[in-house]
Amino acid sequence: MAEFAYTARSTDGQRVTGTLTAGSEREVSAQLAGRNLFPVEVKEVKEQSAMQLLGGNGRVNGQTMAIFYAQLGSLLRSGVPMIRSLTLLSEQASNKTLKEVLQDIKSRVEDGEPLGEALARYPRVFSSMGINMVRAGMEGGFLEDALDRVGEFTELQEDLKGRTVSALAYPIFLSVVGTVVVTILLVFFVPKFGELFARLEAKGQLPLATTTLLAFSELLQSYGLFLLAAVVAGVFFLKVQLATEPGQLLADRIKIKLPIVGGILLSLAVARFCRVLGTLLTNGVPILRSLEISRAAAGNRVLGIAVADAAESVQSGETLSSPLAASGHFPATVTEMIRVAEESNTLDNVLIQIADGLEKRTFRRLDLFVRLLEPVMLLVLAGVVLFVVMALLLPVIKSSSAL
Repeated sequence: MAEFAYTARSTDGQRVTGTLTAGSEREVSAQLAGRNLFPVEVKEVKEQSAMQLLGGNGRVNGQTMAIFYAQLGSLLRSGVPMIRSLTLLSEQASNKTLKEVLQDIKSRVEDGEPLGEALARYPRVFSSMGINMVRAGMEGGFLEDALDRVGEFTELQEDLKGRTVSALAYPIFLSVVGTVVVTILLVFFVPKFGELFARLEAKGQLPLATTTLLAFSELLQSYGLFLLAAVVAGVFFLKVQLATEPGQLLADRIKIKLPIVGGILLSLAVARFCRVLGTLLTNGVPILRSLEISRAAAGNRVLGIAVADAAESVQSGETLSSPLAASGHFPATVTEMIRVAEESNTLDNVLIQIADGLEKRTFRRLDLFVRLLEPVMLLVLAGVVLFVVMALLLPVIKSSSAL
């Protein structure tokens, strides 16, 4: 997603300027058309000026952002004016980046810029879902509820991330330690048996496991630095590619096709989409605008493309369930429930029920996956170490038997 500055004309001919977060200029034009604005000029805004203000990487952790959204919603619901609320939050902010951002946002809001447009100037601080939910809340008159929802979503996402990281910490530790230990064995320990292995190889008595181990050892000794450089270059290349829209789309496509993990990630994305869409519809936001916001909230570009196609179908007078089912990314039970909800005019409530059910089932699958991952990692590590030990001992045993 990128930041675009636009100049447009309203239906009565007035000149309107602002910024929007979107994937392309075409999406910006579509968003403006949904607001009954006719684009005159659209161009991408470079993020550098905003990041210079932040004086660093410009990122704020999710837990801090969840607290910010909840506090801002509470202050506004209590009757505290917007400017005063932003002033209080900027003064209380312990995070330096967030403090500077809120001070700048307060100044822009004082100058008459809408809150949603001010937040959109900092896409590395405020998520696209948060920005679009704030815009929708201001348009529909439910800004406090929108901020509460964004805070809940952000906190839930951070909780899930924390549970996953803590559960994966031990398996990751095992894999790192195992890799280091095996590498040390291959580079420093295996060559000490070189003379013995050479005699057995000359006699044709060197086991296959030992031959394979020696090949790996020689590879690491001869090309270890080149392999390390290749890994570093590969990581850098991936980082650059993931900063582009095609690279992010490809990464999202690969994620949902991964065995076991892909199904979990896709279910979570569908649950986010359903929850945001249901919340917006409950608050009276039009279906097309709701689909536009929930598309960004899904957090997966492949799913976002399916939702965009569904929005076009809805605009043509078709149902929502049919194009979602045709995309192949939504479970059949979900699309069937949406179809029935459309017929009974209870789509908003059913979508939230779908999100609740999907999240519960997905969390159970995630917990089971993480619990199974630890013993699997132990078995893999034990298998690698056993292979190295046996490859070293077999020639020694053969030599002893021959003597």
